[in-house]
Amino acid sequence: MQVRNNRGFTLLEILLVVAAIAILAGIVIVAINPGRQIGKTNNAQRNSDVTTILNAVSQYAIDNSGSLPSSIPTSADCPGVATNEVCKTGGDCANLVDLSVLTTSSIYIPSLPTDPTGASTNGAGYHIAKDANGRVTVCAPDAEQSETISVTR
Repeated sequence: MQVRNNRGFTLLEILLVVAAIAILAGIVIVAINPGRQIGKTNNAQRNSDVTTILNAVSQYAIDNSGSLPSSIPTSADCPGVATNEVCKTGGDCANLVDLSVLTTSSIYIPSLPTDPTGASTNGAGYHIAKDANGRVTVCAPDAEQSETISVTR
């Protein structure tokens, strides 16, 4: 009598393993949600940039006997109108807030940070305003996932 020794997998076993791997991969991709993770990363960068700009303005005020840069507009809300947008250094700054006094000789900040998505052509993507009491607010109006990023000092 001849004994058959079959070594290997059947087609059904291979298909079941492939299906299980595909289901697990789908679950992992949904759990990780790359779009959401990128949005969270961009918002973290915006939060850091807003704080950096506000710290530079504060240092400028300390060095200039409490005087803020004269280009900061007075407004009730930060996102407000487009004229509250901070100008990128070297861009066409018509109707934008010029904070070049902060970047001169890199005393307060080497360069103005820009929004991580780079949506604005000449603007940095951040808005700045001061209220009637001299409190400065810097915000990121293009924050993702309905998050509000704004710092007042």
